[in-house]
Amino acid sequence: MYNNNAGFNVTPKLIKAVVWSAIGAVALVVAMAFVMPWYNVWSQEMEGKAEFAKAEQNRKIKIEEARANLEAEKLNAQAEIERAKGAAEAIRIENGSITPTYIQYLWVRQQSDLSDKTVIYVPTESNLPILESTRMLTQEKVR
Repeated sequence: MYNNNAGFNVTPKLIKAVVWSAIGAVALVVAMAFVMPWYNVWSQEMEGKAEFAKAEQNRKIKIEEARANLEAEKLNAQAEIERAKGAAEAIRIENGSITPTYIQYLWVRQQSDLSDKTVIYVPTESNLPILESTRMLTQEKVR
């Protein structure tokens, strides 16, 4: 047992503990020097796998969106075909029965489909609205 002036006893057991602690600290530092590069590689690999999985999922989403758009376009085309068939059938039915009165009825029905319901058109002999017919007279005077 050693006794120094500082007031604590240095024993061989204490010296062994300090030496083994120092050896352990050095071993830990050396082990970390070898382990850290492997950890960095593993970490980068995991990040790469995560990015790849995200890119794959985004690709699948885009494919599904494209399929949905294709299906919507096919349905729109079918709807357009059915509308054309209906129009063709209506023309076939009306073929022998179109009269000037029926044409006026179709014109009035078309006007009712307009979104602005405040405008009132009154058909004339030339089938022009009254407001438009006066504009034509004004333009002819200017020329």
